[in-house]
Amino acid sequence: MAEIAVSYALNQLVPFLRQEAKQLSSVHKEFADIKNELESIQAFIKDADRRAAAEGDNNDGIKTWVKQLREIAFRIEDIIDEYMIYVGQQPHHRGYIAPLHNIASSIKTLKPRHEIASKIQGIKSSIQGIKERSERYGFISSFVQGSGSSNVIQGAKWHDPRMTSLFIEEDEVVGFEPPRDELVGWLIEGATERAVISIVGMGGLGKTTLAKNVFENQKVTRYFDCQAWITVSQSYSAEGLLKEMMEQFCKATREPLPLGMYTMDEKSLITEMRHYLKQRRYAIIFDDVWKLEFWDEIELAFPDYNNGSRIVITTRMMGVAEFCKKSSLVFVHKLQPLPPNKAWELFCRKAFRFEFDGNCPLELVDISTEIVRKCEGLPLAIVAIGGLLSTKGKTIFEWQKLRQNLSLELESNPHLTSLTRILLLSYDDLPFYLKPCLLYFGIYPEDFSISCVRLIRQWIAEGFVKYEKGKTLEEVAKECLTELIQRSLVQVSLVNFDGKARSCRVHDLFREMIIKKVQDLSFCHFMNLNQDDMSSSDETIRRLAITTSSEDAQWSFGNSSIRSMFIFTADHLPESFLSRFSRKLRLLKVMDFEDASPSHAPDGLGNLLHLRYLSLRNTSAKALPKSIGNLLNLETLDLKQTLISEIPAEMNKLTKLRHVLAYYRNYDAGFHLNSERGVKIKEGIGHVMSLQKLYHVEADHGGLDLIKELKRLKQLRKLGLKLVKREYGHALCDSIADMKNLECLDISAITEDEIIDLHPISSPPHQLRRLHLKGRLDKLPTWVPKLEHLVRLWLDYSKLTNEAVKLLKTLPNLLDLSLFKDSFDGGSLHFEEGGFQKLRDLRLNGLKELNSILIDKGALPVLKCLEIGGNPQLKEVPLDIHRLENLEVVYFMDLPDEFNQSIDPDEGKEYWAIVHVPVVHVGRKVGPSYGAYDVRTFRHFKA
Repeated sequence: MAEIAVSYALNQLVPFLRQEAKQLSSVHKEFADIKNELESIQAFIKDADRRAAAEGDNNDGIKTWVKQLREIAFRIEDIIDEYMIYVGQQPHHRGYIAPLHNIASSIKTLKPRHEIASKIQGIKSSIQGIKERSERYGFISSFVQGSGSSNVIQGAKWHDPRMTSLFIEEDEVVGFEPPRDELVGWLIEGATERAVISIVGMGGLGKTTLAKNVFENQKVTRYFDCQAWITVSQSYSAEGLLKEMMEQFCKATREPLPLGMYTMDEKSLITEMRHYLKQRRYAIIFDDVWKLEFWDEIELAFPDYNNGSRIVITTRMMGVAEFCKKSSLVFVHKLQPLPPNKAWELFCRKAFRFEFDGNCPLELVDISTEIVRKCEGLPLAIVAIGGLLSTKGKTIFEWQKLRQNLSLELESNPHLTSLTRILLLSYDDLPFYLKPCLLYFGIYPEDFSISCVRLIRQWIAEGFVKYEKGKTLEEVAKECLTELIQRSLVQVSLVNFDGKARSCRVHDLFREMIIKKVQDLSFCHFMNLNQDDMSSSDETIRRLAITTSSEDAQWSFGNSSIRSMFIFTADHLPESFLSRFSRKLRLLKVMDFEDASPSHAPDGLGNLLHLRYLSLRNTSAKALPKSIGNLLNLETLDLKQTLISEIPAEMNKLTKLRHVLAYYRNYDAGFHLNSERGVKIKEGIGHVMSLQKLYHVEADHGGLDLIKELKRLKQLRKLGLKLVKREYGHALCDSIADMKNLECLDISAITEDEIIDLHPISSPPHQLRRLHLKGRLDKLPTWVPKLEHLVRLWLDYSKLTNEAVKLLKTLPNLLDLSLFKDSFDGGSLHFEEGGFQKLRDLRLNGLKELNSILIDKGALPVLKCLEIGGNPQLKEVPLDIHRLENLEVVYFMDLPDEFNQSIDPDEGKEYWAIVHVPVVHVGRKVGPSYGAYDVRTFRHFKA
């Protein structure tokens, strides 16, 4: 009977189904067409962007046209993502009942299908208008044909702002004495072979000024037979540089130019230059080099006669300096910002040069200090802003106005346009794929130090990073960040123990430039919830950064095209916000609530089908909804320092998930086994085979079954397990043996006395860089001393003997060793001669039986940081510390009174053993919580 009913229903609806099938086919075809159009437009935007930069952003017609082009691209991207949601809702039923479900689904999706078709038609009409305007603004007809390629019309030439640096007044050369003296030394002393000296730093840091100061130094001019100063444009030719150089040489010596020089080709010019420089000691400065291949193009012109000839290059790009190393002796000076006292001196010289005897009046000191801080030691910025303020009235009102409207002044004030141009040159020179990566820094608040891994994962989620053969997306993104750092656009604000960047930021003034670009390109909308209402904005908003919130804020979220949302406030978020945005913003890819205030994940989280990055880090969220299983595109799930203790089983459907970060540390409880916990996960984690980081998981919740499932996660780079039992040993070793890419392993036993059994690993993870084991080790696993790439080893409760420590001493790349909480079981710890050749950080904390430390001569030769604490039997300072000549800082924390008395600067008999250490901290515990110490600091200044 059921089959008869279905047959009857189908016969009645055949005309409807035929019509719907025809319309569905039409939508699919138009969707394919519009995807092709997007590729063409994106290629064209690159050319339009270059042209706008070439014309100095002065052509309003081009800027308007580019903006319209971007808006069209945004609309197409929205349609594509809406279409993918629509396709995902199509039925997949089988059997005789399937046709009825298909009919029901067709009726249900009828409205969205027609809306998509209507939007596609609207976009096609807009594209036609864009194509007509493209020819009007000088772009060839390939855009009309959809080929995705075009010619760039050269923009009008404009004054090169870098010329300003060549005419710096004498009183503006402040703070350059140390680098000047170092560079003069490199020029006239040392090796006789030809050398390349690179001065590297961001725009406006004073590279040209410093080079000019060195170039005109009398010691330098007397030492060399011939000199030349060549300003390298971004579109130079090797022939042009060689001709200009020869002109300078001949003019200085009043020699005639080589016959026919202006008609010579590059090969002839190189031959002529080599002949001229034969037996002459030369010094040549190439100012403002941008291209990596520059040295390859001009090197042959400069012979090496072992007579002390020198070539100086100034550049914003570390890669340029590195490139020269392959064929020449190279010195690199990374120019640093002016220190605060020199920055203040330079500012006062400029701002008060006509009055107050060059001194800042008392009433302007506070605001002047803030303005100088904003410049962050950038000489050109200090000179430009100080020069502008010298023309203004010396009143708080006038100066406050400049400080509050600095971004507007940078854009419009003639005194600051050269500074603006110099800063923007670096942005304009970027390859197209790096520009959105740099603009991302504008999303974060001023003076915000951004975690590198956070940034990298967000770039990937945004689609900025493209696959490269043989590399993960994370590796490609790291290369992008490294390039921005090497171009002196991004500053490393914090490094890891291994010297790699941990967090980064941009210079405050460069951030002002970025913010302007962000606004021009509709890259991000900045919203103060006390003032703004989303419904009031007509522009297409792709990213939304929220700074403050209010219970009274109005929420409409009429702009559904938002792809990324960032909350930079700890204020209480209104319930209306959490409930509405997840229903309205269905195309969201990035949702970053880190350090914000939500107490739970948004109710409609499962509606965000395009979400790739979700961070609730350091919030009070307590649970995730089961609808998280709908987020099939999710790549990063960051739950660090939340109250979420369990992840729903539905997470195991998320096959694209690469990073699951979830643990909670109670810092007030100090550091012990129970101060940290991970999260519970359900059976099925082995299906998420794209996982690279799983950190931390409570192993006892899934037991042996969970440990065995981990064997399927062959892409893991970082694994953290809590509550591990001894009985898991063989299964755990078996799983780890298959993790060939593992770089970080962190395992904590279920109790302090539980043994972590890692001996049976047949094939240890040779790529392992970090190993942290919390629990008893009956003996050190034999494979640990063989880890050639290991840079960090932390042990807790392991009760190792001196013999085990001896096995670790030959680890070739170990930089950081920590023996915590009964990890050493003995009275005397001996560091033998020749051991730990690269170790830079050593911590010996909580070793109850330790009463003496012996350090042989030649052990720990490069140790920089030593921490000894919480060792109740250690009554005297280890006298062998005097052998550690490279120590920079020592921490003696929570040690017996006898120990502290022995190193008292006035009465301590063993104080001599630490007097060579620049900084010594001595702390006495005054409370139970972590960090509750009363600390005395001794500073020793070396002669």
